Amino acid sequence: MLTADERREIEAALGKFPGRKAGCLEALRVIQERRGWVSDEAVRDVAAAVGLSPDELDGVATFYNMIFRKPVGRHVILICDSISCWVTGYGGILDRLRSRLGIGVGETTADSRFTVLPVCCLGACDRAPAVMVDNDLYVDVTPDGLEAMLEKYP
Repeated sequence: MLTADERREIEAALGKFPGRKAGCLEALRVIQERRGWVSDEAVRDVAAAVGLSPDELDGVATFYNMIFRKPVGRHVILICDSISCWVTGYGGILDRLRSRLGIGVGETTADSRFTVLPVCCLGACDRAPAVMVDNDLYVDVTPDGLEAMLEKYP
C-alpha cells in the first residue's frame, strides 16, 4: 500500500505530464527512491494510481534497467558491457569488482552495501570503460582506480 507521502509525491509528479499514464515512469521512480526498489505490490498500487493495469506497468518497469524489480544494495554499481567498454577494459574491471566485493553480476554483498548490475550503455563510449555508482558516472575507469571509487560509498 502506498503511504500518504508517496501518494502526495506521485500526484505532484503526475501533474507535470499531459496525462496520468504518461507519468507512470516518474511514479515508479518515486517509489524506488523511497523504498530502494519496486515490488509487485507497489506496481499494483502505482498502476491503479496512474490508470494502467499491473501488467502494463510491469512492462514499463521491466523495460527500463534503472527501475529495480528486486531488492538491491544501498549502492548500485552499473558496469557498462557495451562493445566500447568491453574492448577498452570491461573484463579487468569486472574481475576486480568480483574479487574486491566477493560477488558477481546481479548479486549483492552480504552487508547489502553494493549490488553489481550490467548495463548495455552508459552513453560514455568516447571515454570507455564506464561505470556508474548510484547517480555518479565514472569514465576512463581502470581496475586500479576502483578502490578509491568504492570508498566514496559507505
